[in-house]
Amino acid sequence: MRKLNEQSMQVIDRIVERHRGRRGPVKLMLHDVQKELGYIPFEAMEKIAEAAGVSAAEVYGVVTFYTQFTTEPKGKHVINVCMGTACYVKGSADLLQRICDLTGTLVNQTSADGLFSLDATRCLGACGLAPVVVIDGKVYGNANGTDEVEKHIQMLKATESAAQA
Repeated sequence: MRKLNEQSMQVIDRIVERHRGRRGPVKLMLHDVQKELGYIPFEAMEKIAEAAGVSAAEVYGVVTFYTQFTTEPKGKHVINVCMGTACYVKGSADLLQRICDLTGTLVNQTSADGLFSLDATRCLGACGLAPVVVIDGKVYGNANGTDEVEKHIQMLKATESAAQA
């Protein structure tokens, strides 16, 4: 298990204190921790549980129930491919494989270079645009019929390469 640095622990402490004593603070604290750190470490779950007067197991249950929460750091760019029924019927499985090949990332993992995280999700709520891909919060509808997703990923890779040069 990864050990958090002092700065991360201070961020968690500030978030917990800001919400202490409020009704229903667990999800609020979890959102704030993930926004600040990019993921929710177990140490944060313990502190949130103590502040909310619930068990760490209950907080962990919330984290693992909601797909927007993650217990592992994500890549610099997060890609979500919808695998819901409408998207799947319209070819999202093939699209997911193309994105795996393009980014060098396995499904529900982060690329070795830390540039991309690729998640297969069950529904992104845009069935009329199937298949749907979300890259860094931007929705790409009808993603199988265009090269827009591939062009965007190539652009992200090129930008990163240029920044490292």
